[in-house]
Amino acid sequence: MAFVPVPRASVSDHVFGQLRDAIVSGRYQPEETLPGERDLAATFAVNRHAVREALRRLQQLGLVRVSQGGATRVLDWRVHAGLDLALSLARSGDVLPVETLVRDMLEMRACIGIDAARLCAERGDPEVTAALVRAAEEYGALAPDLDRMHEANIAIWWLIVRGSGNTAYLLAFNSLVAGTFAVGDVPPDARAAELLDVAGHRRLAAAVAAGQGTAAARHARALLTAPVTTPTPTPATRREARA
Repeated sequence: MAFVPVPRASVSDHVFGQLRDAIVSGRYQPEETLPGERDLAATFAVNRHAVREALRRLQQLGLVRVSQGGATRVLDWRVHAGLDLALSLARSGDVLPVETLVRDMLEMRACIGIDAARLCAERGDPEVTAALVRAAEEYGALAPDLDRMHEANIAIWWLIVRGSGNTAYLLAFNSLVAGTFAVGDVPPDARAAELLDVAGHRRLAAAVAAGQGTAAARHARALLTAPVTTPTPTPATRREARA
């Protein structure tokens, strides 16, 4: 296959990115052997150290395995990779070759957010709760500016996930929001139904503040499933969001 020679700056990054994309796109199939370090170095016109560093990063992502004897075999990313692969792709402007990926990540976000809201209410960190109530009250003043509401929405959910006391949820949340959900471009318009529900955000904050875990989960579900189930609101609906 034809690879593109890379500039001398950050050569290992370029080698890593091209090999990663070749594997994720299916140009190299699982269990297929990559060319050796010497051949890759010649193909990319770089030294073997840059190739070795790129292969190490691919192995960390779960994309390759170095077999006995030094052969590098491709792994099935669907079996071995984690969210760090999506984050790596998002940083380079690429996405996984899965048509439903944005929907899938929004559904994962909903699952985490719903339970995090319940836990945040039940565990009741006063500092987080007070900050959440203030953030929800200030949120409505941003409507109908979806870009600003998007940023404020992330801050609200960070407080909820932090207040849940679940470190795994927090790390997953960080991955989901890095690089716009870490899967490519998810414009605020795609989440307008959620973002413009100012009253829903206030109900959620109030339920958390009252320690009502079941109610908090219910309000979180209504907000977080809206991007998957509700059509994008009209300009008139956006103006009404201030109410």
